Amino acid sequence: MATKTVADIDLSGKTVFMRVDFNVPIKGGKITNDRRIVQALPTIRYAIDKGAKLVLATHLGRPAEKGFEADFSTKPAADRLAELLGRPVRMGPPEVVGPAAEALVGSMSPGDVVLLENVRFDPGETIADKAKKNPDKKLTDEQQAVLDKFVAGLAALGEVYVNDAFGTCHRKHASMYGVAKAIQKKGGPAVAGFLVQKEIRYLHEAVANPKRPFVAILGGAKVSDKIKLISSLLDKVDRILIGGAMAYTLLRAKGVATGRSLVEADQVEEMKALLARAGDKILLPVDHVATDDFENGQPVAVPGVDIPDGLMGMDIGPKTIALFAAEIEKSGTVVWNGPMGVFEKPAYATGTRSVAEAVGNATAKGGVSVIGGGDSAAAVEQMGLEDRMTHISTGGGASLEYLEGRAMPPIEVLDTK
Repeated sequence: MATKTVADIDLSGKTVFMRVDFNVPIKGGKITNDRRIVQALPTIRYAIDKGAKLVLATHLGRPAEKGFEADFSTKPAADRLAELLGRPVRMGPPEVVGPAAEALVGSMSPGDVVLLENVRFDPGETIADKAKKNPDKKLTDEQQAVLDKFVAGLAALGEVYVNDAFGTCHRKHASMYGVAKAIQKKGGPAVAGFLVQKEIRYLHEAVANPKRPFVAILGGAKVSDKIKLISSLLDKVDRILIGGAMAYTLLRAKGVATGRSLVEADQVEEMKALLARAGDKILLPVDHVATDDFENGQPVAVPGVDIPDGLMGMDIGPKTIALFAAEIEKSGTVVWNGPMGVFEKPAYATGTRSVAEAVGNATAKGGVSVIGGGDSAAAVEQMGLEDRMTHISTGGGASLEYLEGRAMPPIEVLDTK
């Protein structure tokens, strides 16, 4: 059944508690990339236009969870949102929940916007994750009391719950799950915002009903982070193209020399089994750009698949770029998660840029391209190619877990049609 969205309910005059993901980079008190705020604007504007009293909540960074910390305040996000909306955005008090927050929300009029302080200032936000470290994997009575108090405090601030924070939908945090249930318990709706709706649509359709050929591109540092994803995708895709440092562990499993490249030695045997299962579905680099010093070395072209002793792979080479581009440009659906090399260094960005351009070309030919957040999204944006992609996910870890088919409790708890 389809998840209900804000478009399916009456917001007029209602106090709407909307969980957003404004976990944006801040330097010197200034936001350096406001993409996550911009992505939430359609839902925010819709709620305002419908006459809602809008209470926004987000996390920001990793504070100590012992109360207000100026370095992790959401004030810069409130200021930037006010600029984008062209209207005031009032800040919540230092205490995320409690009488001061309730008084502020109680004074709101239709169309007003409040941004609460960082929900992670309160230990109740993430305490459900901490239960995993307990011997029986359950909350202690003391932890449950902390969670219940925080959930009740947040739920007191809204009659309607809206989840528009896809980047946190893989975590069963209080503001993502408990508040939705609490508002439902008192008779209110719990629905998705337009951003979460869009994420579900593209990530689900990409895997459940892809235009073929269906190509997955995976990169990044550790193959151990993506074993489940590779295994899950093998039965669904036509090809998996693997670059980045994770490729060297797979190459080692094939008996290829990898020099001083990053290899997860404890994963080699498992990769042998995975490659045997994959047959010819997995394509690995056939040449490389390497160096003898990560920080100060010069790029060295390695024309064959074997990397000489003393060198470490930093990017895919021109033959691999041509091989990968040919597969990508004839695809009907592309899902991409992870760069092909150390793209932050210009000397090793060619592989990632070339793959991004090939994905853009495939999209222009009528294909569907889904960029799975994280470093691949950052690379596409850094290279100015975001407009050539069908969809760029706002959630790195969340998009991975969704593609793997893992449970997503903050989405599953929402009302359905």
